[in-house]
Amino acid sequence: MASKLLRAVVLGPPGSGKGTVLKISRFFNYFFSHLSLLVLAQQYLERGLLVPDHVITRVMLTELEKRREQHWLLDGFPRTLGQAKALDGICQPDLVISLNIPFETLKDRLSARWVHPASGRVYNMDFNPPHTQGVDDLTGEPLVQREDDKPEAVAARLRKYKDAAKPVIELYKGILYSFSGTETNKIWPYVYTLLSTTLSPVAIWGATWKMCVLQS
Repeated sequence: MASKLLRAVVLGPPGSGKGTVLKISRFFNYFFSHLSLLVLAQQYLERGLLVPDHVITRVMLTELEKRREQHWLLDGFPRTLGQAKALDGICQPDLVISLNIPFETLKDRLSARWVHPASGRVYNMDFNPPHTQGVDDLTGEPLVQREDDKPEAVAARLRKYKDAAKPVIELYKGILYSFSGTETNKIWPYVYTLLSTTLSPVAIWGATWKMCVLQS
């Protein structure tokens, strides 16, 4: 793998900790790129809906076309079989990391999430609560719970993810590495080990990475 570019994908349901991949940046020489996809997707996310395939696919493939000569690690894309086939049309991933967190754990984690609308700061009432219940630490303004983080909406999101992800996982089974657990901080050391054994030391420390971040 050291002689070629590495293209990897991280799969996992909402709340599974895909974004925790940023922690690996202290060990791997990443350069991060945040996509305009979040702006395009906002109207859907605010209503607790999955972003349509054609919106995600158009933005992601446009970004990846610009990165043909770079390493990349995709966080949260592809989410559907249509997206996966479109990705394969321009570049097939070398490996796919799948995070398997029990749905009950995810429901509890997401349902405990509250945000400060003006800044986007996120709190979790279980492990990262605000200093004063219900208000932002910095501004003292009220926190709100996103519609798609309410328990009934979370359950629907997880069901949608499970149905959409099944054929994607089947498509990638030849290059898929699954990691299971209830705490992402305990899972990620194993992910780091996988990447360490996939890349040579030169590639690990010398590579410049692009991460295309799609938040769930």
